[in-house]
Amino acid sequence: MADFDTTEKREPSSSSASSDLEASHGITEKHLLRKLDRHLLPGVCILYLLSFLDRSNVANAKLDGLTTSLGISGNEYLTGLTLFFVGYIIFEVIWNVILKRIGPRIWLPLLTFIWGVVATLQGVIVNNGGKTGLAGFLVVRFFLGLTEGGLFPGVVFYLSMWYKRSERQYRIALFFSAASLAGAFGGILAYGIGFMRGVGGYEGWRWIFIIEGLLTCVLAAAGWWYIADWPSKANFINDDERAFLNARLKADSDATAHEGFTWANVLQAVKDPKVWLYGACFHTLSLPLYTLSLFLPSIIKALGYTAAHAQLLTIPPYALATILTVIYAVVSERYARRGPFIIASTVTAIIGYCMLLGNTDPLKRPGISYAGMFLAAAGIYPSVALGLSWPAINVSGQTKRATANAMQITIGNLGAVIGTQLYRANDGPRYIVGHSVALAYLIGNIAVVSTIWFVLHRENSKRDRAEREGKVQTEGEWLGDEDSRWRFRL
Repeated sequence: MADFDTTEKREPSSSSASSDLEASHGITEKHLLRKLDRHLLPGVCILYLLSFLDRSNVANAKLDGLTTSLGISGNEYLTGLTLFFVGYIIFEVIWNVILKRIGPRIWLPLLTFIWGVVATLQGVIVNNGGKTGLAGFLVVRFFLGLTEGGLFPGVVFYLSMWYKRSERQYRIALFFSAASLAGAFGGILAYGIGFMRGVGGYEGWRWIFIIEGLLTCVLAAAGWWYIADWPSKANFINDDERAFLNARLKADSDATAHEGFTWANVLQAVKDPKVWLYGACFHTLSLPLYTLSLFLPSIIKALGYTAAHAQLLTIPPYALATILTVIYAVVSERYARRGPFIIASTVTAIIGYCMLLGNTDPLKRPGISYAGMFLAAAGIYPSVALGLSWPAINVSGQTKRATANAMQITIGNLGAVIGTQLYRANDGPRYIVGHSVALAYLIGNIAVVSTIWFVLHRENSKRDRAEREGKVQTEGEWLGDEDSRWRFRL
């Protein structure tokens, strides 16, 4: 592996170092960053909005009669939700290996187009033998998860190849905010599409899948023009900007290193306990995240609202979550800390679930439960956005980081597999089992985040002490995040 300018490894580049780079290349760093943001972030945010919309619109379709039309029971419906996440986690590490080999400009739009086709097929499931559409529902949900699984870890790795460590969290959080935005859009679209009931002989729930799936296919096909390639190949920057970008990244991380793929680097991630802790951080958030996104319409309807009103009432909690996700990202980045802000946001969600569980008669006091859902969404989404940025800024070595990103999503989504079985129809309107498990997971998240915070701080202190004692090698081959010159971001 190539040597790096190790003086810049521990902290963000100083203003003097940035000024020197600007002077030597004749380029303004802030201007270049704005250009990167304009060309990179809108495209990947569109893809993730489509991804979350296509995975969670099944909750809206259920309210519009999916289970009745297909003749499937409540438990069979939950099995379909579970199979999505089984498919989602199977190949996540492999998907990132493919991304590294063939590049984002081809891989990300191609992946999106394929899942768009699968998502559309949900709207044309037929009842097998005229009795039930269970088989088709289960197969389509599995393959939807399989094809969607490569997007999130792939984009996190992709952004880490463009931005410095100190710049990645904010961009990843903005990218993830598309998830809550998809929830808001999903409610609006489902409400409007519901009026298409009977058009072409199709029920309204079928049109939800067909229209949103075809939208994904169209925008994915256009992705060739709005998804940029790796920095070495992207055509929206000129040679001077590319040289400046490489110089600033070389002084900060391994993004410019010409690292070939080896399974040994994959194993480095698997053997690193910190990578498993990052996975545990998302695992303890994934269950409440996906139970909220997959069951929120049903939870609201169980409070006594009509299906149409329930679709609309899902919009405000998601809108608040989107706003707070961006605010937390900005403030957290300003103070260069993630742990305290994840804990604070998770506590907000805990209060929300306590309100949901404490309301003994939701039908008489629906406002209390609805307020609890506001707080749950307001707390879960910012915590997830911040937690998902940890591997991108703390794992050094391109293959190791790509693997760590994928492992975090895989480990995390095991929580979603569990969560899909918790909210059963006959448990409403209080949903004690589901809310209780989500609450327990959020409490566990505080414990995991505190552990990560302690472990990273201890490791940094150990390396600082070794440096003061003159035991740190200041030159030589870079050893990734195991190098004593590396400092972890808390």
